[in-house]
Amino acid sequence: MNAIERLFKLQEHGTTVRTELLAGLTTFLTMAYIIFVNPSILGDAGMPKEAVFVATCVIAALGSAIMGLYANYPIALAPGMGLNAYFAYGVVQHMGFTWQAALGAVFVSGCLFLLVTLFRIRELIIRGIPLSLRYAITVGIGLFLALIALKSAGIVAASPATYVTLGDLHQPAAVLAVLGFFLIVMLDRLKVPGAILIGIVAVTLASFFFAGNQFKGVVSAPPSIAPTLLQLDIKGALAGGILNVILVFFLVELFDATGTLMGVAKRAGLLVPGKMDRLNKALLADSGAIFAGSLLGTSSTTAYVESAAGVQAGGRTGLTALTVAVLFLACLFIAPLAGVVPAYATAPALLFVACLMLRDLTELDWNETTEVIPAAITALAMPFTYSIANGLAFGFISYAVLKLLTGRAREAHWMVWVIGGIFLFKYIYLPGH
Repeated sequence: MNAIERLFKLQEHGTTVRTELLAGLTTFLTMAYIIFVNPSILGDAGMPKEAVFVATCVIAALGSAIMGLYANYPIALAPGMGLNAYFAYGVVQHMGFTWQAALGAVFVSGCLFLLVTLFRIRELIIRGIPLSLRYAITVGIGLFLALIALKSAGIVAASPATYVTLGDLHQPAAVLAVLGFFLIVMLDRLKVPGAILIGIVAVTLASFFFAGNQFKGVVSAPPSIAPTLLQLDIKGALAGGILNVILVFFLVELFDATGTLMGVAKRAGLLVPGKMDRLNKALLADSGAIFAGSLLGTSSTTAYVESAAGVQAGGRTGLTALTVAVLFLACLFIAPLAGVVPAYATAPALLFVACLMLRDLTELDWNETTEVIPAAITALAMPFTYSIANGLAFGFISYAVLKLLTGRAREAHWMVWVIGGIFLFKYIYLPGH
C-alpha cells in the first residue's frame, strides 16, 4: 500500500485505492465496446479480425498502463472511433490503398505526433488555446458523449428527412437505458459509492431477462496476433497519394487526443497550477501509443473521452488507468464475458457524465461575443459533425476571424492564427476528410 501511495500520490489527490479501482472498472465498462467494434470496422478493410481483436486489447492495455505509470493521469487509451472508420472506409475502400500501407500512414503520423510532443510544440499549442475554448472543449465533449449515449440506447435514431429523430422507445434497450440513467442519478445524489458502476451492472443483469441478452461463457484462449504484427508498409505509406492521408491522421490525432486530454483532465481538476507539469507526460504517453499500435496492427490509438465516466466515479490518478490496462489484458482470455455488457448498459453512465460536463458553460462571459460565439461553435460542432477535431477547428477559425473583424487581433495568441490557418488549409485542400 505504501508503494501504491508513493507511485500514485493518492492522499494528495484526495482519493483511495478502492475509489481508483472502481473508477477504472467504470471507465473500462464504458469503453469495452472497442474490443468488438474495432475488429469489425478494420475487418471491413480486409484485416484479420481475430488478430485485430488481440492488437486492440494489447495496445489499450499498453497505452493505458503508460498513461497511468508515467503520467499518473486517470485517462485510458485505445484505438479511436472515427479514425478507424476513416482508415477502413476512406483510405482502404474509397482510395484503394492496402491496409498495410494505411498502417504505414498511421506509423508515420505517429512519428510526427511524437516529434511534435517531444519538442513541446504540442504543449505550446495547448498554452495557446484561449480560456473560452478550453471551457468549450469540455462542454463539446459532454454533448458528444450525450449523442453517443442516446444513439447507443436507441433513444436517438437516424432520419433521412431530419438527420436525427426519436428512436423506438418501446424497445427493451431504450427502456432499460432510461431506467439505468435514473438509477445512476438517484444513487449519485444519495452519495452511494460506485453509483455509475451499479447502474451499468444493473442494466446488464436486466438485459438477460428483458432484452434477450445471451450468456456466452467466461473463458477462451486468445487468438494469434501474427497476421497483423509488424505488417505495416511504410514505403507504400510514403507514396505520393497517401501523404494527404498522413496529414489527416496527424491533424485529427493531434486535436482529438489533445481536446480529450484537456477536457477530461480539467474535469479531474488536474489543469490547475502545480499539477500542469504532468500534462506533457500525458501527451507523450498517448503519442507513443499511436506509434506502438501501428506496429501491433491497429488504427490510431487515442485518449478516450469515456475516461470522463471514471473521473466522475472519483478517479484522480494513474491507478484508474492502470486498472483499465489490467482489465483489457484480461479481455484476451475472457472475451465472451466482456462481450456481455451491451452498449445500452453503458449509455446511461455516459449520459449522466455528459449532463455534468455542461456545467462549464457557466464559466463563460456571455457579454463578450468574440469569446462565447467561438466557444458555442466549438461545443455544437463536436456532436453535429461527430468529431472533436472538427469542433476545435471551427472554434479556432471563428475565434481568429471574429477577433480580426472586431479590431481585437492582438487579443488572440499567435498559436490561434497558426492553428486556424492549418485547419483552413485542411478544409480547402483536403475536402471530405
